[in-house]
Amino acid sequence: MWKKVIVACGGAVATSSMIAERLQEFCEENGIQIEIVQCRLSEISSNLYGVDLIVPSSRVKRDYGVPLITGMPFISGIGLEKTKAQILEALKER
Repeated sequence: MWKKVIVACGGAVATSSMIAERLQEFCEENGIQIEIVQCRLSEISSNLYGVDLIVPSSRVKRDYGVPLITGMPFISGIGLEKTKAQILEALKER
């Protein structure tokens, strides 16, 4: 079953593209099919339909009613294993 994931950053270009690519590879390695929607942080609320997970490049305090896991570890490498475990858990629960 496909999962829909929003990957968001300030400009919806550089950082979100890097996170999206690495997230796609990670999910493929774990047998999870995902559809990624890249957008700006300010556009998250307008892309929520059918979303299973939000992965922003920075901390977001707003509650969108779906799991939200910061994706910066895909860039920095710091806390990456913990983040991957959280993503797997979130996607398998939904």
